[in-house]
Amino acid sequence: MLPLPSPPLRSLPFKELTKSIQVSNELKKMVAFIKQEALEKAREINIKADEEFAIEKSKLVRTETLAIDAQYERKFKQAELSQQIVRSNVTNKTRLKVLAARQQLLDDIFEKARGKLADISKDQGRYEEILKNLVLECVYALDEREVSIRVREKDAGIAKRAVEKARGGYKGQLRVEIEEGNWLPAERFVYPLPSLLPSSAI
Repeated sequence: MLPLPSPPLRSLPFKELTKSIQVSNELKKMVAFIKQEALEKAREINIKADEEFAIEKSKLVRTETLAIDAQYERKFKQAELSQQIVRSNVTNKTRLKVLAARQQLLDDIFEKARGKLADISKDQGRYEEILKNLVLECVYALDEREVSIRVREKDAGIAKRAVEKARGGYKGQLRVEIEEGNWLPAERFVYPLPSLLPSSAI
């Protein structure tokens, strides 16, 4: 601010000179006061601006932190889900391999058993004993005292003898009927083997 022009001191009377000096001093005080007020106002504005900046910065940092945490959590869950799917697939494949191997083993065992049964039927005494035991096993498994059985027509005689022996070996009254006329096939009868594999894998 440019200093106010002052009239020449020599040309003014003493009163006017004194008054001029007082006015000048008052103006200087007003200028200093205004300047001080402006400085304090500027300081307040700077402080408030710094506070608002800090608040906005804190909000921005918090928002970004939450976004990063959410993204990490989402990726972690996706990775965990992928691992579970992989483990499940490996477990299912292993299970299917085990079941397939077990099924093959059972197929082999049943096939060998069929072959042995064909040979056993040639031994009348042994065949009759096996039929008797099968009748008793059936009766005990079903928990029934009256049952009917099917046999091959050519085995009717030996089956009747086996039934009589089964009655003798059963504690209590037992009625076993041979379904005559509803014979099993004369050739080797092959029952379908149960499968251990799930239907989706067959």
